[in-house]
Amino acid sequence: MNSNTQAYRMLIDGRLVSGNSTIPVVNPAKEVELAHAPDCSDEQLEETISAARKAYPSWRDLGIEGRRALIQQMAPRIEAQVPELSRLMTQEQGKPLAAAVREFDSTLRFMRGLASLDLPEVVNEDTDVRLSVTRRVPIGVVAALSPWNYPVLLSWWKVVPALLAGNTVVLKPSPLTPLTVLRIAELMVDLLPAGVLNVISGGDHLGPKLTVHPGIDKISFTGSTPTGRRIMQSASSTLKRVTLELGGNDAAIVLPDADIETAVPQIFWAAFGNSGQVCVASKRIYVHRDKYDEFAKKFVEYAKTVKVGDGLIPENLLGPLQNRRQYESVKALIARAKAQGHKVLFEGQIPEGPGYFLPVTIFDNPPEESELVSEEPFGPVLPLLKVDSIDEAIARANASPYGLAGSVWSKDLTAAMKVAGQLETGTVFVNEPFYLSPFAAFGGHKQSGVGIENGLDGLLSFTNPLTIMLRRS
Repeated sequence: MNSNTQAYRMLIDGRLVSGNSTIPVVNPAKEVELAHAPDCSDEQLEETISAARKAYPSWRDLGIEGRRALIQQMAPRIEAQVPELSRLMTQEQGKPLAAAVREFDSTLRFMRGLASLDLPEVVNEDTDVRLSVTRRVPIGVVAALSPWNYPVLLSWWKVVPALLAGNTVVLKPSPLTPLTVLRIAELMVDLLPAGVLNVISGGDHLGPKLTVHPGIDKISFTGSTPTGRRIMQSASSTLKRVTLELGGNDAAIVLPDADIETAVPQIFWAAFGNSGQVCVASKRIYVHRDKYDEFAKKFVEYAKTVKVGDGLIPENLLGPLQNRRQYESVKALIARAKAQGHKVLFEGQIPEGPGYFLPVTIFDNPPEESELVSEEPFGPVLPLLKVDSIDEAIARANASPYGLAGSVWSKDLTAAMKVAGQLETGTVFVNEPFYLSPFAAFGGHKQSGVGIENGLDGLLSFTNPLTIMLRRS
């Protein structure tokens, strides 16, 4: 497949359709246009939402087993095209090809896991006088808005449970990375009834039109906290249900007894995987003073072994930032930190020529109030921070408006679990970078989000409770 010459189309009401206009998609490793994606018009948006509303009653009434049987056919269709789709993802997103393959592996694991879930029916009361039962019923039409850092995985986190619960879906990928999602939509064109799954693309104008539209009953969004606030405001006009998975400033706490040799490479990838463009990336590393120098030395030694460059070249383990705006933002953050006198512990190499490449940059114990510590960079920048006690590490980790995830590193599992239980986050990883499961709830505390994805709680977020009271006598 040559993505530069083949047309990309949207999936609307069971048909593949072009846009009246297009938006450019840029290869971030080369800073050249890779292809053009359709720019959904207002008329096409209305057609899409009307199709989803029309398809909803029969999809809802099909029942969960009927829906499951169709949804389970989605993963094999994607799986057969992974080599081709992974290459396209690398070209539009920037991540190395091996990382793109891993994203598809995770996507398939989640698709299969999420499709296996069941909706519970709870008997609240069962007496001679009365039967009270609470069932879960679908909400209606779901708008799924996915981000550019994991465009496929985070799309299907939303699509599969929304469909399984009985909703119809309008999926809109980021305008920066729509191509792979549009190709997958082509694979689904004849699989589901017309209007059940619709995939549209477009510029920045499209998202706000979706979120305010009265024909949308729920919004599931992954992205930045400022955008999440705007979505919540627009959803308030019709009291839409919302799930918002937003930003984080995740802390890793390295306890004095941690196995530094084992922890260093894992924490490096927890921080710098996908060039730091991960919501649950470790963005602040708190190391006990007794182990700080050893940790910092080995961390830098490992960083020197990691090569940055075009993700289609196998030896490159980190790619570019995905887009110019993010590149300029992180570049400016690094420049400000240097100008403020914060010590650089390590700054890596980047390839000459075009591309949104930034070096792996590690700062040595900047002040807690510095921008490096208090803000989420979403790029290959990391502060190593020195603490005198575990209590200090916990307090500093929790002193943030964000609470998405965190990690604890220790040989003493009891001590690690105790620390994990004191972190004000939705998820804590103990002795591993990050592992997410289709069967475990994932969501943020504080300003890291509203609602839950994955697991039974995530499935239930695509439903409303319906309680039926039957008077027997």
